[in-house]
Amino acid sequence: MEQELAYSFHLGSDKNKSKLAKKVAKENVSGTTSLSNNAIQNAKDLSKVNKHNLRDYDNQKELIRTIYGTDDIVKDVKQVYLDEFEEARLEYNSKLDRESRKINDYFKKVCESQNDIACEIIIELGDMDFWKDKDDEYRLKMIDVYNEQVKDLINIIPDFKIANATIHFDETSPHLHIIGVPVSCDCKKGMTKQVAKSKLFTKESLTKIQDKMRTACIKSFNKFYDIDFKLKEKQKGRNQDINVKDMGNYREIKKQLKQKEQKLAEANKQTETLDNSTNDINKILDNLKLSKLNKNNMVISNEDVRKIKNYTKDVKDTTETVRSVNDLNMAIKDFEHSALEVEKENRSLKYQIEEKDNEINKLKDKLSLKDKIINGLQAEKERLKQELQKFKGFWYNIMNHFHKKICYDKDENYKIVSDDLYKNGIFDNNDNEIANNIYRKVSIPTENKQNKGKKKNDFNLN
Repeated sequence: MEQELAYSFHLGSDKNKSKLAKKVAKENVSGTTSLSNNAIQNAKDLSKVNKHNLRDYDNQKELIRTIYGTDDIVKDVKQVYLDEFEEARLEYNSKLDRESRKINDYFKKVCESQNDIACEIIIELGDMDFWKDKDDEYRLKMIDVYNEQVKDLINIIPDFKIANATIHFDETSPHLHIIGVPVSCDCKKGMTKQVAKSKLFTKESLTKIQDKMRTACIKSFNKFYDIDFKLKEKQKGRNQDINVKDMGNYREIKKQLKQKEQKLAEANKQTETLDNSTNDINKILDNLKLSKLNKNNMVISNEDVRKIKNYTKDVKDTTETVRSVNDLNMAIKDFEHSALEVEKENRSLKYQIEEKDNEINKLKDKLSLKDKIINGLQAEKERLKQELQKFKGFWYNIMNHFHKKICYDKDENYKIVSDDLYKNGIFDNNDNEIANNIYRKVSIPTENKQNKGKKKNDFNLN
């Protein structure tokens, strides 16, 4: 039997912008939908694509092969912006008088708009069943095939400027991620050259692009693998990613499959009955006797006539049942398609989980750093508190010393020093009164009372 391979060509898109999504959003209390968004609409989205496609979180980077661009997709896309739009930006700015209207950074400007800054195309040849028993040597030959797919895409869509192309060998099927910027020339408003995904990729153009890429891919595959495989028939609506959550008829298909299985069981039962009836009819025919009146006719009883009529009715019923069971093949195909989409959804969920894990690890690192800072500040606070207590004790000793020397010992030298300190603002009114008023009591600061009676510290004066 001739081998057939499945081929998929998916263009990432924002499903929340579709007419259906907007209709759903209107009917929801929140005014939003929960449809997936795999469009690249800003620098944050591009950074996520960079982490996923280049597996920044993975230790098995040998299973990730970049065949176009560098190991930094963000940098690659920005370089395309410089190569494609810088001249148009400068030309546009030269025609403007007001500085506020000039574009300083076109990449940043598109990031802040509602347009996609770049597009991702995912190409896959062969499904999980085909690749599950293939060794690494066989799988790695796809590098040559996908290299030609990149060249084919450049020729088929010259206005789609490729920034990066990376092959993933770490999943069930080797598949290619292409990141590029759709460019529109001769624009009437604004810059003469702009990003324009909706203009470059339409429903009609995607169909034509996919057809050409399909033909080119199987040709490359047969050349490098020295084989003669064919492509499976193209499935309707497979030129864009389809989320299994968006399949409104999913449950209906399951229900139909169950009904078809019941009909199949019924058909099998009817077939067995029909086989038994066939044997009975054959016996009736074998035992027919020639008519005595006409040698060309045979005699048949009324009972046998009834059996034959019942037999023909069973044949008719069984035929109708078998005819309806033929629809089972369609249901199975639908489920094969659903299984493929579930696999893709699992990839997306796996990536999201990895992203969340990375965010959690980063938050843990930040929390650990904050704890260290807090501990350091607490230690510093205790140290300053101790220093302050020492200083307060030192100041108490000074004031007590001056009080004794001036009020009791009548030492004029200390009186002169006290007055000088007061004049120069070192002693305030309260300090001056403590030093000179014999009736003023020198109070020990509360936090230093516990040290009273202990050995005097280095600040004590005699």
